[in-house]
Amino acid sequence: QVHLVESGGGLVQAGGSLRLSCAASGRTFSSYGMGWFRQAPGKEREFVATIIWSGGAQIYADSVKGRFTISGDNAKNTVYLQMNTLKPEDTGVYYCAAGSPNYYSDYRRITGYRYWGQGTQVTVSS
Repeated sequence: QVHLVESGGGLVQAGGSLRLSCAASGRTFSSYGMGWFRQAPGKEREFVATIIWSGGAQIYADSVKGRFTISGDNAKNTVYLQMNTLKPEDTGVYYCAAGSPNYYSDYRRITGYRYWGQGTQVTVSS
């Protein structure tokens, strides 16, 4: 069994920064890439960023481009999300996820991932 555990969430004022971490444990697995999604109250879970292990490309949602940076370690199946210049609209539960065999075609979609963490709350006050 595979477990993904996020950490680093919290309460921050607008304009501040947070760094999220996600570590995998359990049996070894191939993930193709790892990503971050978020879900605000009453809204659907949405794509934030992903890192493609092969080549290291980083893909971002337009809403976070230039403010967030994703990084990670393929060998350890760990991923980080540095979030700068946070805005109140960044508030939500942030989930990390590990890529499924559909990853290369669906890395912006939930269907592109097969393992998910429990989420960490990020709250940005205005």
